[in-house]
Amino acid sequence: MQKFQFDVAQICENGHVVNGFTKTSPERSKDFCDKCGAAAITTCPLCGGEIRGGLITSYTTTRRAPAFCIYCGKPYPWTQARIEAAHQLAGELDGISDEEKEKLTKSIDEIVKDSPSTTVAVTRFKKIVSKAGKPVAEAFKEILVDVASDTAKKVLWPQ
Repeated sequence: MQKFQFDVAQICENGHVVNGFTKTSPERSKDFCDKCGAAAITTCPLCGGEIRGGLITSYTTTRRAPAFCIYCGKPYPWTQARIEAAHQLAGELDGISDEEKEKLTKSIDEIVKDSPSTTVAVTRFKKIVSKAGKPVAEAFKEILVDVASDTAKKVLWPQ
């Protein structure tokens, strides 16, 4: 049985893929991101595990930055930054109760994961955000679209 091998990725702290293949193409690595200037990392800052890069094959592909560390399960800095930004936006909303703000914050935490409760969280999120209006919904989309789970994206922002 053939075992798949993955390279190590270099991702900036804001989630831009700097180099998906640091071992096989080290010349592409940079200390800082050319899109935003943030430091580029190859390991999880919490546990030190390497960030999984592209599948090592005879061809190369560009991977999307992973949301969570495969070694400790915690969100990478770019995921955490977007979660926190969405939490801040939820806290700023007018026209919804404090209880709804709390539910919205908890829903955001589930939207970035792909779990059995994701669909419930998305439903709750849509219900609360609809009260705040279209500009707020667009702001949440801008913040969360890169880190939301595929399940959440299909329901929140269908193509």
